[in-house]
Amino acid sequence: MLKKKGLLVGTAVAVLSLVATTFTATSASAAGCDEYSKWKGTGTVKIFAGIRDPEATTMEKIFAEFTKCTGIKIAYEGTDQFETLLPVRVKGGNAPDLAIIPQPGLVATMVATGKAVPISAATRSNLTNYYNPAWASFTTINGRIYGAPFGASSKSLVWYSPAQFKKLGVTIPSTWAEMEAVAAKFKAAGANPWCAGIESGAATGWPATDWIEQMVLREQGPKKYNQWWQGKLKFSSPEILGAMNKVAAWLGTSSQVGDLKSVATRKFQDAGVPGLKAGTCGMLQQASFYSSMYPAGTTFGPSGDADAFYLPPTNTKFGKPIMGGGEFPVAFSKKKEVGFVQDYLSSPVYGIERA
Repeated sequence: MLKKKGLLVGTAVAVLSLVATTFTATSASAAGCDEYSKWKGTGTVKIFAGIRDPEATTMEKIFAEFTKCTGIKIAYEGTDQFETLLPVRVKGGNAPDLAIIPQPGLVATMVATGKAVPISAATRSNLTNYYNPAWASFTTINGRIYGAPFGASSKSLVWYSPAQFKKLGVTIPSTWAEMEAVAAKFKAAGANPWCAGIESGAATGWPATDWIEQMVLREQGPKKYNQWWQGKLKFSSPEILGAMNKVAAWLGTSSQVGDLKSVATRKFQDAGVPGLKAGTCGMLQQASFYSSMYPAGTTFGPSGDADAFYLPPTNTKFGKPIMGGGEFPVAFSKKKEVGFVQDYLSSPVYGIERA
């Protein structure tokens, strides 16, 4: 998932605290269609992305409500070959109306084709009112903004089973050393300390990329992290190689994750489910969106079926860094309905429906 010259594939915001959205229950109501009135239209808007089930099914249910209230149909297509197919389709004259792009670098590549359309004033207003200012920088090219975040999440989390923690007599770790002690407890009990899976079609490997990003941010701080993804700090630099070596010791050995070949072929969606609940593996480093991978009826929280805690820092000099991630819906059509859908996806109405 890493491209040459340090270009980061995947949206990562190196800030010490990140408030992705400020949607509240008073911003919009789930009942009725009043909030959708400004998006009335006709026809079909085609959305192309790499988001698949179970998230895709959830999205399509929400889109059905949008269609009912506005008259605009949304045809969603998800594929694990998204990063490969999107450039081909755009250059071949078969671009989707909207593409949900998870990479600032790919956004820039699509803008360079001359086919991408800047966001509308309404979407720009949503970006200003509801999102941390850092997000705009990822799709701003030559002074024009091409996308507002969609599905923003925190990536600095560790998923676990409260029942398994209780069974082993361990508590939530607040330091890296404490987390290593928890891992040792799972190892002593005959389980893999960590759950891991990095298979994701054409995007296979991105979870491992995230692990390296987490370590660079924690070990070197935001300044060095930004220099890295901007291409100013080489992969061969001592700072980055040091972070990679720490990740190798953390999640790159069979003593921590079990069979390494299985990690490469295990779908990331299946990395922690059902292993965490069964106790065959102890912890999973993954983003907040991983909650959608659990089966229906799962309860979350310290007393629930599953929960997550903050991935501890490794260098107290840099406080408690948080890495955020998200996708950006980028338009390839100037049809008003396409603009309406893009506006909707960045609005409190969609944000609350998806929460």
